[in-house]
Amino acid sequence: MEPAAIGARLASSVVSPLIKKLFLSEGPGAGLVDKPIRLSALISFRGEKRILSEKDLHQIAEELVRRAAQSTGVEDVLPTFEKRAVANAVADSLRVMGTLDMEDVQAVKLGHLGLSRHLRSQSRTATLGLSSDAVTLHTSVMNTACLHILNFFTQRSTFVPRTLVEQSRSIEELTLKIDSLIARAPSPADGPFEDRYAGYIAAKHGKLSIFGLDLSGAPETWRLDAAYLSLDAAGDATSAGPALLSADHVLAGRNRVLLRGVAGSGKTTLVQWLAVSTAQKALDERLLYLYGLVPFVLPLRTLTRGGAALPAPHEFLSGVDCPIAALQPPGWFDRVLRSGRGLILIDGIDEIPEDDRNDARRWLQELISVYPANRWLVTSRPSAVQEHWLMDEDFVELDLAPMSRDNIAEFVKRWHQAAGISDQYANELLRAIRAKQDLGRLATNPLMCGLICALHQDRRGYLPEGRKEIYDAALSMLLFRRDRERGVYKSGSIHISEAHHIQLIQKLAYWMIRNGRSEMDRSDAVDLLGWALPTMPKVAEQGTAEEVYRYLLIRSGLLREPSADSMDFIHRTFQDYLGAKAAVEGLDFDFLIGNAHLDQWEDVIRMAVAHARPTERTRLLTGLIRRDDVSGHGMNRLHLLAAACLEHATELDPAVRAEVQQRAAALIPPRSVDQSRALTEVGPVVLDLLPGPRELPTDGETALASEEASSEAQLMADEAYFTVLAATRIATDAAITVLAQYRGHQDPRVRTELVRAWSRFDTDLFGKEVVAHISEENIYFPVSNLRELRALHSFGGRSRIKVSGEFTTVDFVNSCRSDRLTHLWVEANMGGTWGWLHNFPNLRSLTIETLMPRIDVSTLAQVLSLRTIRVPEATVVIGRDRLPPSMEVVRERLSGI
Repeated sequence: MEPAAIGARLASSVVSPLIKKLFLSEGPGAGLVDKPIRLSALISFRGEKRILSEKDLHQIAEELVRRAAQSTGVEDVLPTFEKRAVANAVADSLRVMGTLDMEDVQAVKLGHLGLSRHLRSQSRTATLGLSSDAVTLHTSVMNTACLHILNFFTQRSTFVPRTLVEQSRSIEELTLKIDSLIARAPSPADGPFEDRYAGYIAAKHGKLSIFGLDLSGAPETWRLDAAYLSLDAAGDATSAGPALLSADHVLAGRNRVLLRGVAGSGKTTLVQWLAVSTAQKALDERLLYLYGLVPFVLPLRTLTRGGAALPAPHEFLSGVDCPIAALQPPGWFDRVLRSGRGLILIDGIDEIPEDDRNDARRWLQELISVYPANRWLVTSRPSAVQEHWLMDEDFVELDLAPMSRDNIAEFVKRWHQAAGISDQYANELLRAIRAKQDLGRLATNPLMCGLICALHQDRRGYLPEGRKEIYDAALSMLLFRRDRERGVYKSGSIHISEAHHIQLIQKLAYWMIRNGRSEMDRSDAVDLLGWALPTMPKVAEQGTAEEVYRYLLIRSGLLREPSADSMDFIHRTFQDYLGAKAAVEGLDFDFLIGNAHLDQWEDVIRMAVAHARPTERTRLLTGLIRRDDVSGHGMNRLHLLAAACLEHATELDPAVRAEVQQRAAALIPPRSVDQSRALTEVGPVVLDLLPGPRELPTDGETALASEEASSEAQLMADEAYFTVLAATRIATDAAITVLAQYRGHQDPRVRTELVRAWSRFDTDLFGKEVVAHISEENIYFPVSNLRELRALHSFGGRSRIKVSGEFTTVDFVNSCRSDRLTHLWVEANMGGTWGWLHNFPNLRSLTIETLMPRIDVSTLAQVLSLRTIRVPEATVVIGRDRLPPSMEVVRERLSGI
């Protein structure tokens, strides 16, 4: 039995009349004093003004328990004697109020949960001998009762007037929130199934595969709650102040989000995290927005397996092979979605063929039109869908940001801890990543970071230089060395060489790519192997196609069976890499070129260039840039894709390289988010093509008309912003030279993007070359660690600072220029009291960005210079009455920096 599910279903109209009977009514002459009154003087069942008898108190307790049991469906679960025992326990706990030396104002400030805990702690023997379900029912009834007890206090005329205004609002909002949870609680008939379904979600998605861990003797999978690393998502890039927010909070305050991320960036892991967090219901306050929701994890690659149509809501569970799908109560899905309790996580728009995506969008539109009140998250690779693809459905578009240096360091340390490896190896690897730019550029997403950790350990510190070399080494490790070093070969078992192993698996990969599939029917895989085995007699003599398939599945470390009838790769990256190898070996260059305009083929084309020989690279790249059978937009994509391939062309005709760069340069500077993203995909080679900022002509002969000049100035500002956006996403030290050219730009978007990219680069170098020179007019300077804060201090301090990392208040006070700070934005948890801000005598504005349901601002009364306190619009503010009239608390939607 879930505590929050009981009691939450007791609406205000049910509880309030019973609670009021516990307290005395105010008669004539009451309310003449302006100070708090002790609780013991207010109750109606003790003292000289006793109105309720002991029997009456028990009857009220029995009624509360009876209604709670009925409304939550436990009426038939608990026997009568236990419900009677719970009623006695509730009466004992309520009776404690007659002995409390607590004032009504103190009780209100304590909060309803705090008061409930206090009352129960004073009557510990009340629940002795009760079952766990009965204790849960007692706790929940007391929690709900205390909410309405406090609400009663705030409505008394003797309550301190200034406290009445603030606390009434707080309790009223809490009451509304409790009542709103009624809609999120399952009906009695649905509760048992939802509990079972939640257990299924937690078990299915509660583990994460971490590449290479098994080589160290650690388990092949990692518990999600131990492995999960919260990354950042970048807000709307077209706004004046794009914001970074924690990726697991993308749906906090937003009901519909389209989240883009490159291969391996953690999109699917985020989906798992949200689903498991929701199912387990063990949410901290920052994830309370997920409370009471029902997660539906819908990977499109699975839903469209074998050309299947996208499912209707009643087919959500069967569509993902949920083993308890047939047990869902009739109409359950409709009750969940109509009440707005659904958390629909649609993973991998890019993993279905491009021609099918409009059908997927229509499917999504129809679902939203019928069930609009739910939360929706759709994930995709960046190039799979254009900007504003779901704008008509009011989706917010966000991008998963590359891992910052702190993210990489945290991941590497966690990987080595999970593998049981000394921190010395982790520190050595981090030094290598920071020293080698190519390596550091590759380690910007969890997939590549995990591979690099595994290879560093496997090769005793030796690391390949490029992406292809890392993939080659990873395949050798996963396909061959893992079995040899773990000693799994036995006499008589199938033994396939590494070369044959790769040949077989790449045939599966290429078939999936050619057919636009991310999953393959198991029977098709066996048939394909059956056709391939006659060409490999040494393998064919060891077993049938079925036996070889089972061997590859178990031994390769690359394949898995998401269901009994299907097969896929553990990550799409390996499918693309091996499929590209098969295409090159099969000399399918015309086929590759003919499909290069499709986003699903982009990584395949890159890897094909890496696998190809010099003359083959020339054929591929010239074929890409000289295609004339695509639209203008498609041609631009091909030219940028060809430029992105140069990174993998270790040997290439100089004339071809120059032609590719020339075609890409014609698309520079970028003038849209899509163009900026495309340039980012090109990689560091594009940095040599990015220009510095343009300036309007100033001499009279070339001066533009006023209107034309204004339009040209806006175009130049857009170009500058999108150029900076592309360079900051590449995030190598070579990008600093480009970005430093824009440090004097006055457009607030450019300056904002520059300062918030600081954490992706070397703190000192980027700080000295870029941050120190940026105009601070009307922008906040984010600091994510103490080193950045101290660097700002060395630059003379800044008037506007945003704290986006974890700091102690002592560190902040000691490292920030106290005389400069006028505007502070606190995004991190810096404690619940704010008196330490009195050290900043010129502080005028404080923004507190939090997902906590309430903020106590009373200690800000000590900050005499403060004038404006900005908080999220949905946050309950307490302690406002203690602030001087000169301070204004403003609720608003906070976004940007």
